[in-house]
Amino acid sequence: MKSAIFTLSALAALSSAAPTKRQASGPSDADILNYALTLEHLEDTFYRDALAKYTVDDFKSAGFDEETYNRIKMVSSDEAQHVSFLTGALTAAGAKPVAACTYNFGYTDVKSFLATASVLEGVGVSAYLGAAADIMSKTYLTAAGSILTVEARHSAYVRDTIGQEPFPAPFDNPLSYNEVYTLAAQFITACPDSNAPLPVKAFPTLTASSMDAMIKEGSTVMLATKGYAVQGGQVYAAFITVTGPVFVDAKAVSGGFEVVVPKGIAGQSYVVLTSCNTAATDDTIVAGPAVVEVSA
Repeated sequence: MKSAIFTLSALAALSSAAPTKRQASGPSDADILNYALTLEHLEDTFYRDALAKYTVDDFKSAGFDEETYNRIKMVSSDEAQHVSFLTGALTAAGAKPVAACTYNFGYTDVKSFLATASVLEGVGVSAYLGAAADIMSKTYLTAAGSILTVEARHSAYVRDTIGQEPFPAPFDNPLSYNEVYTLAAQFITACPDSNAPLPVKAFPTLTASSMDAMIKEGSTVMLATKGYAVQGGQVYAAFITVTGPVFVDAKAVSGGFEVVVPKGIAGQSYVVLTSCNTAATDDTIVAGPAVVEVSA
């Protein structure tokens, strides 16, 4: 009951502040909330589908306990409420909310489901963090921030559950709209025609792997460009951090590029290929990001 009361009062506040417009070069607050809703639909469907497929006994057979199963159910409930909240907020403010797409998440058992959950929760944190600076309405910013903090708790819990450091670095890494959409698009198979187009694009896909069992500072990582070849001149790699990209050389090899993890990178990290070693922007990113889990 308390949750319903909070939602109604929050919607009342949000409806009094219509989505704010800005310069033509930037998204409106409604665009940003629909972008957030796109991600929340993805997470909501991800957890609902897995819980429909796997029982508590499946979790136990995979080496997890009933508490893990029940906490994942709580995470799923949170994601459903995020969808409901954002959908209601957009509707109350006179904007049309996007509907859920269809997805292919690729997990095959409980362990791979939880590994994928860890990645998705980390991307969710980075997405909200990256979008925060563009939200003009203080009311919308507070609403987005309240979801961000919960997504961070989800991320820490899932990471700890699968044996990763729950808070591996003192700062989280923000991602741009296009960087996030590049990662999300890998799970999306189709979206309703009725959905308004978002002001985002997907860069070519980049995947990371390493011969090292645990990737650390100094590890060599293979960035694969399966299905396409990078065109143009010199290519660099940039690890995304809150203080700006950290550039390293990218050595061209068969199927992609090899890079060495630089100092100061830890936890769920993101690396893109760029056409220069001074900026990692929509104009300079060649491919990626790829997700790299770096142990401290």
